[in-house]
Amino acid sequence: MKNIYLSLGSNIGDRAHNITHALEQLASHGVRVVKQSSLYETEPVELREQDWFLNCVAEIETNLRPQELMQVLLRIERSMGRERTVPKGPRIIDVDILLFGSERVHESHLEIPHPRMADRRFVLVPLAEIAPETVHPVTKKTVQRLLEDTPDHSEVRRA
Repeated sequence: MKNIYLSLGSNIGDRAHNITHALEQLASHGVRVVKQSSLYETEPVELREQDWFLNCVAEIETNLRPQELMQVLLRIERSMGRERTVPKGPRIIDVDILLFGSERVHESHLEIPHPRMADRRFVLVPLAEIAPETVHPVTKKTVQRLLEDTPDHSEVRRA
C-alpha cells in the first residue's frame, strides 16, 4: 500500500468547513480518506500580511495516478471558488500532494514529493501527527526528523 498524503489549508471564510468540504469532495472522485490530522492554526509564512491559515494533512487511498489526482484536486479547488490571483496569498482552499508513496514526479505543473514540504512547519506538524515514521523518498529522513530539522520556526498550534 502506498502512503499518499495531502496537505489542506484555508484562510478565507469558514476555514474548517472549507477543509471538511474539500475532503468530502474527494470521495466522489475515487479517493478515500484513511486518516486525518487535527486542524492547526498556522501563521502565514511567505506572504505574511494575511489572515492565519487552518491546515491539516490527510492520508488517502486511490487508484488514480499522481497526475490524475492533481487534476481532481484542482477541480475541487475551482468548484469551491479558488482563484489564483495573488501568489502565496489568501485562499478559500489549497490542496497539495505531499507524498505519493515512494514515487517521484518532476513535471512543470507537478512535483512530488512536494519540493518545499521539509521547510514548512504547517505541513510537517500535522503530517508528523499521523505519520511520524513515514520516510521521505528523496532525503530518506522520517517525517519526525524533517520536523526536528526544519529551518522554519513559524507558529503552528492545534486549533
